[in-house]
Amino acid sequence: MSGPGATAVPAQARLCSAAGCRACGSEAIRSHLETSLAERGLAGRLRLRRVGCLGPCGAGPLLALDPGGARQGSVIFGGVTRADADSLVEALAAVRLDSWEPQAAQRFDQLHPFFRLQRRIVLENCGRIDPESIDEAIAAGAYVQLKRAVASSSPEAVIERIRRSGLRGRGGAGYPTGLKWQSVAGRPGPEKVVVCNADEGDPGAFMDRTVLEGDPHRVLEGMAIAAYAVGARLGFIYIRAEYELAIAHLRRAIEQASGRDLLGDVAIELRVGAGAYVCGEETALLHSIEGGRGTPRPRPPYPAEHGLWGRPTLINNVETFANVVPILREGADWFAAIGTPTSAGTKVFSLTGHVRLAGVLEVPMGTPLATVVEQMGGGAPGGVPIKAVQTGGPSGGCVPAKHLDTPVDYESLKELGTIMGSGGMVVLDATTDMVDLAAFFMGFCREESCGKCVPCRAGTVQLHDLLRKHLERRATAADLEQLESLCHMVADTSLCGLGQSAPRPVLSALRHFRGDFLALLQPKASAVP
Repeated sequence: MSGPGATAVPAQARLCSAAGCRACGSEAIRSHLETSLAERGLAGRLRLRRVGCLGPCGAGPLLALDPGGARQGSVIFGGVTRADADSLVEALAAVRLDSWEPQAAQRFDQLHPFFRLQRRIVLENCGRIDPESIDEAIAAGAYVQLKRAVASSSPEAVIERIRRSGLRGRGGAGYPTGLKWQSVAGRPGPEKVVVCNADEGDPGAFMDRTVLEGDPHRVLEGMAIAAYAVGARLGFIYIRAEYELAIAHLRRAIEQASGRDLLGDVAIELRVGAGAYVCGEETALLHSIEGGRGTPRPRPPYPAEHGLWGRPTLINNVETFANVVPILREGADWFAAIGTPTSAGTKVFSLTGHVRLAGVLEVPMGTPLATVVEQMGGGAPGGVPIKAVQTGGPSGGCVPAKHLDTPVDYESLKELGTIMGSGGMVVLDATTDMVDLAAFFMGFCREESCGKCVPCRAGTVQLHDLLRKHLERRATAADLEQLESLCHMVADTSLCGLGQSAPRPVLSALRHFRGDFLALLQPKASAVP
């Protein structure tokens, strides 16, 4: 197809069908390309496939071309248009597909830092398989590890492999996954439950959505393995209603896997939440699954002891479950050797904000922030200096530019007053007002507070008012002192993680960018008593 001497490798075009590219018109381009190929009688010469996220979401619509023949390896094109689709058909007709280049689309090959510096474990199938096809998932190895675990490993042996791998919860807290599984497995009685927390609510975070849209069977298999290990027969995936495409792919995947009896003894159901940020907290999530209002309760008892309907309950997030299959396939020692001694494996991040190339990427734990932001993301547009990187969303803090050499792991980020969280990473350039940013996150937390405890219900309102007072240049030195004091009170006395972490963006900004606050204070001579 690609000229004399070419290999017989078939050509294919993989079009991203994830939510981000759909919003840019990828489905219309796919339909146009499909029609054009049929009209020209070329449908048999190019395999047109719908796949999950290809990575650089900010450059969508994305098309990956595997031309076969003379050109080796995939090339991804961003910003593809209908005109590009037409020129692709013409190149195919002229038997020169291996030299096709679109007119205006951005070109990425595997040597681009965005791809070259990744280590794709969780995302290994995203962008490569049709997420709606169980046959493609099975061809990529889906459900093999579950079958092997049930056939040849005891539940205790599976838990031990997860424990030795060093996998920590990817939802933010970083609790050792094997210890959590062990705790649930050790509880008496058969009525145990496995829950997948897919209530991804941080502004700018879309890692879990990417996995669920692009490789839903990976998560289902991870849950089924966990259910076998802890002795559960019932599983729930709690997902926010805004994730319509992920919900559709999950429903189809559950139906397909259950229809072929691939999930073993566990029955997995979907529960769709209304999008309350507080439901990312595990006890509030459980209340919502039970049909109640999503409000947290004091702990202990922890869900491992007294969870859903009083049953011992294992809760992990999407990315944690997605790591289970490769750990069993490659071995605990293999996984533990990736990353750092205390933060094993890889981490999926959504890179957004003032950055040239935004999207979803996966890097080994311990990768410096500068590598992700400046090399993979290309730095801030227009050559504007980077001021900080916000990690952990409303529960996290900012890392100033002078600390961009910080490795991305749980301990290093904590030392700087922030957290890894679920993986949101927002780049902020020198034009960013850190007081305004702190007010934005505090306003978010104020609106998302469930109102159950006074420190969070009233404290976030007062903190937001104080921040607005600064932005309106009405604040005094006494207001700044009160702001900092109130932050510590809310963090120390709130009931759940939302309230306890709500002041963190403010405290982080005060720690690293106090000058932004001081610049807004009233002069002493005109200060209000």
